[in-house]
Amino acid sequence: MGRKIAMLGSGFIGRFYADSIHSQRSKDRIVSIYSRREESAKKFAADYNTPHWTVEMEEAINHPEVDVVCIALPNNLHEAAVLACCKAKKAVICTKPLGRNAQEAKRMLEAVEKAGIFHGYMEDLVYTPKFSKALQSVQAGALGRILWAKSRETHPGPHSEWFWDKEQAGGGCILDLGCHCVEIGRSFIGKDIRPVEVMCWADTQVKPIDAEDHAIGLIRYENGAIGQFEVSWTFRGGLDLRDEVMGTEGTIWLNNFLRTGFDMFTTGKGADYVAEKAESNSGWLFPVGDELNDLGYNHMFADMFNAIEQNKQPRETFYDGYVVNAILDAAYKSAASKQWEPVQLEVWRGQEGVAKGNTLVDYDEHHYLIKEEKTHFGSTKLILKEKQSGKIVEITR
Repeated sequence: MGRKIAMLGSGFIGRFYADSIHSQRSKDRIVSIYSRREESAKKFAADYNTPHWTVEMEEAINHPEVDVVCIALPNNLHEAAVLACCKAKKAVICTKPLGRNAQEAKRMLEAVEKAGIFHGYMEDLVYTPKFSKALQSVQAGALGRILWAKSRETHPGPHSEWFWDKEQAGGGCILDLGCHCVEIGRSFIGKDIRPVEVMCWADTQVKPIDAEDHAIGLIRYENGAIGQFEVSWTFRGGLDLRDEVMGTEGTIWLNNFLRTGFDMFTTGKGADYVAEKAESNSGWLFPVGDELNDLGYNHMFADMFNAIEQNKQPRETFYDGYVVNAILDAAYKSAASKQWEPVQLEVWRGQEGVAKGNTLVDYDEHHYLIKEEKTHFGSTKLILKEKQSGKIVEITR
């Protein structure tokens, strides 16, 4: 038996979600659609063969057939939707970011836990096939101790008007795109490792808006690892999704969208939609083979619905959304103060007091190893540090 879903929101992301829901497990169905505009609700209902449509949010949530509510609404409407789900005792899954700030997210987290309802945080980019494979390798120790995790999401800007309104959205590209990047880095470093402080630069470089359209940030974790995000609504050339992970024993590079091994040239005759946020439909283009799959939507919904049926937590919960919001709050503070700003986490469920990783590697009883390499003339070169004196020495064998 599949899930019966109320979709809250009929816009771009709601339709992406609907495409995935109706395809991946082949048994889940949207039975009610809520939209703020009647024409949009009717159009969605017709396109997805949804039997019930409404412009009243609680009517969709309380529909007798609905057992899961999917929130695909502007950021300023998330909290009201979550509280309505709590009142109705309906399982809820919410798009990213969870809140416009950590206090909103915390209220939502407390509400769903008090109500005892299932809650999932829909962070699709930690469900992509490439990310999942990379994470398995990292967790298996293939890269050793993780030192640095960098994530980049840049594109020409979001699709809907509310994103560009600072009050409705809660911020600019940091909130919209940084939420993805932070959770990607946090996953690689370890979600149980406390984020300590953030340094962030942000500016409004191009768009005539009050929020930032470009930002770069560093997140220092308690174990000494660094997370880095690069986000922009000013990038020209489409949607650029890239991740890098560096550890003591290896490195991973991921390119999720712009360079996927699928290159196409077209004059534009007969061309229409090519890929999300593609800026052209002519010339050399870089389509994605299966956006729903490659962007993680299919895997995300499968995890959410399987978790409901197995009575367990999904990989991403409202708690994860809250931690992400807290990190982004610190990023906004840092962008304003030009200083490192602490991450304020009133709720922390990870490890405490994790020490920075040991940088001392024994070579023998008298030396630490700095580097060992083979030279082009066949010898082995050792760079060592004397334990007693601290002197750096070089030995060639």
